[in-house]
Amino acid sequence: MNAVGLVLGWVLTLFVVVMFVRLVLDWVAVVRTTPFWVRRVRALSHAGTEPVIAPVRRALPPLRFGGVGLDLAFTVVLIVALILRSVAFSL
Repeated sequence: MNAVGLVLGWVLTLFVVVMFVRLVLDWVAVVRTTPFWVRRVRALSHAGTEPVIAPVRRALPPLRFGGVGLDLAFTVVLIVALILRSVAFSL
């Protein structure tokens, strides 16, 4: 296994974990009022993932179903990160 592939794989793993944290905390924020630490962790997860998601969102805007929006950019970035992670670990 190549050292570069290993490091890249772990960086992508960390990114995927932050994406899942963002996913869960976004749903928690919708369902109920959140304490300060949850809002802080949510802001940190957005700061770490938004630079990657924003360009994809400009090319692939959210789908609207009445008052509900489905953010396909998040899903695309997550799937690509998972694929790249598996490729990096196989190097």
